[in-house]
Amino acid sequence: MARALFIIDVQNDFTEGGALGVDGGAAVAAGISEYLEANPDRYDLVFASRDWHDGTNDNGGHFAEGAPDFVDTWPVHCVAGTPGAEYHPALDTSDVDFHIQKGQGKPAYSIYEGTTEDGESVKDLVASHSVDTIDVVGIATDYCVRASALDALADGKRVRVLTDLVAGVAAASSVAALDELADAGVVVTES
Repeated sequence: MARALFIIDVQNDFTEGGALGVDGGAAVAAGISEYLEANPDRYDLVFASRDWHDGTNDNGGHFAEGAPDFVDTWPVHCVAGTPGAEYHPALDTSDVDFHIQKGQGKPAYSIYEGTTEDGESVKDLVASHSVDTIDVVGIATDYCVRASALDALADGKRVRVLTDLVAGVAAASSVAALDELADAGVVVTES
């Protein structure tokens, strides 16, 4: 059996100064890099997801045509090939085994909704590598981290969210997301 780390959406547009910047995003990027450096043998596999949206359409209603509601519609962000879609520079991706792109032409919050550039699904990769335990870190606690952890749990994995290595859109919704995850059976703990 194998242990994996899911690094969720640590991208320029989701950190301070980005199109949907989250307070503490840059610190999360640096913290994940420090954590991996201090624990080089902890994970058998490391996955990193990125929103990788098509800039030529509204991505299935994900991009707001007018004012976004910040629940179902959002400002344009993480358009494939733009600086905003790139990993934050403080995130060292040298240990990443699989780069996952999600949200091409449709809303996608969970890493399980993405694929590698070769079209391999996360579910298939996790199964083929006998992953049974997954730690989840990244941005945003109350959206993509939440969705990814719930999908990993639904996939039958033991799941932890490392609270010192996540940042959320809002404090109240982040606390609610962590409570929901804990109630569902995810271990919510510090690294």
